[in-house]
Amino acid sequence: MLKIMLLSVGLLLAGSACAAPAAPADEPPSFFAPLTDLPGVVSWKLLGKATTVKAKKGRMVPKYTPEISALDNTDVKVQGFMMPLEPGQKQKHFLLTVTSASCPFCLPAGPEGVVEIKSRTPVKFSYAPFIVQGKLKVLASDPMGLYYRMTDAAVVPQ
Repeated sequence: MLKIMLLSVGLLLAGSACAAPAAPADEPPSFFAPLTDLPGVVSWKLLGKATTVKAKKGRMVPKYTPEISALDNTDVKVQGFMMPLEPGQKQKHFLLTVTSASCPFCLPAGPEGVVEIKSRTPVKFSYAPFIVQGKLKVLASDPMGLYYRMTDAAVVPQ
């Protein structure tokens, strides 16, 4: 038992030497460097300006800036990391997140750092960030707590 514990600690320490630099305290951890803003691609800084407020009956709902609200029902590009919702190498329905997932059971960001993607064709899973283009919906009161959804999406070739 002690050997297993020591091996686990050793693997954790060895793995930490290979990990990406620590993220600032206000960002979730990531195995990749933070995404940089790209021309023509909606910034996560903009999407992250959404806040959560208490509505009637105590339900929590998003509150958007006018700049975010203006994106509703428009064709946009968003860069991010794939978080599959089902097993398999190709995904048609997945989450695009601001940071890479550090745990297979945890979202790597809050609702302002996630876009639900429904793509036209299956997208091959990748750990690397990529750009997706499609029609963005800014969700007023999604039952799953999502703030953003992109439909008719396709990966932008790079």
